[in-house]
Amino acid sequence: MLFMRTPITIFLLVILCISVACEQNTLRQLAASRDSSILHEGKSLELFELVNEHGMSIQVTNYAASLTDVFVPDKQGNFEHVVLGFDSLEAYLGKHPKLGATVGRYANRIKNAEFSLNGQTYQLEKNNKGHSIHGGIKGFNRQIFETDTFYTVKDTTVVVFKYRSRHLEGGFPGNLDLSIAYKLTNRNEIILEYTATTDRPTVINLTNHSYFNLTGCKGPVLNHMYMIKADSITPVDSTGIPTGELMSVTGTEYDYTSPRPAEDRIQKMGKGYDINYKLNKQLDSCELAAVVVEPLSGRVLRAYTTEPGMQFYIPNSKMDYLVGHNASTYGPYYGFCLEMQHFPDSPNKPHFPTTTLLPGETYRQVTIYQFETISE
Repeated sequence: MLFMRTPITIFLLVILCISVACEQNTLRQLAASRDSSILHEGKSLELFELVNEHGMSIQVTNYAASLTDVFVPDKQGNFEHVVLGFDSLEAYLGKHPKLGATVGRYANRIKNAEFSLNGQTYQLEKNNKGHSIHGGIKGFNRQIFETDTFYTVKDTTVVVFKYRSRHLEGGFPGNLDLSIAYKLTNRNEIILEYTATTDRPTVINLTNHSYFNLTGCKGPVLNHMYMIKADSITPVDSTGIPTGELMSVTGTEYDYTSPRPAEDRIQKMGKGYDINYKLNKQLDSCELAAVVVEPLSGRVLRAYTTEPGMQFYIPNSKMDYLVGHNASTYGPYYGFCLEMQHFPDSPNKPHFPTTTLLPGETYRQVTIYQFETISE
């Protein structure tokens, strides 16, 4: 019997080894690499690709410290692009709605483009109905960051960008030194880590302006199932400025405390979403903020943040002037943004969580976008 068992045992061991080898061959090598670069106004614009062992990849550029591509599988294992973006660096220099950009020095709106700090009033650039939005005309979304480093460590691949925002750039006080790290892990997480310091009292509110589309950017995002961990919003006036109140979402079109699609509500409202949610979380603790599921592809996006608020944005604007990834054309309601942030107009609303940064302090923010599939 020993003679009979030995060949069978050897055969099974060979099959097992082949299976393990095949499984290992399907894994990619964790990598961070410079994909391409161009010159613009005497400065180098660089595109980097981060790849994890499961084949998920992202691309980032030092232009506006932007997330330009996220490439993930559906429940059948088919990889597709799930953020709106371009295939060339040159396209980011043209007109587009801040696709994937780092937004600042102050994300969202500041009323009348002014605020007072320590008894001094600062005038900002008016670029939205008499108000300031997203840092003004040439906010961070139009700046070239320095590439600090890119590398891999353990189960994570990293690119770090840095930028110095000069005193009174856009009207904001203080020289602000900003660092943003993009990290891709083997857990299919995109981690954004922001840190900043200043040499004078200032205000700061940073976010990422990626437009996600879990269909693979092949159709509107209205069929996605949205769950937002928030019981209230900061309602706004006709120009998008918060009234200063908190409004319960119960019984309103803003109630996504349980998963539901946006299509019926958007059709009823006749417009998209552009509203800040007060998240149900502890300040500065990195907790779940939202879950989005696309039923057909089976893709799931879980979003975590240390921020107290999140701007939920589904624009109805036409984007057919854009030629996106693989020459795709984008239409109305083709993307949703989960912009992790402090509240709009906080410098003029003392009862909102403060956005003041003082010399000797360090601004820190962590936002995580994690991708899964329904089968998982």
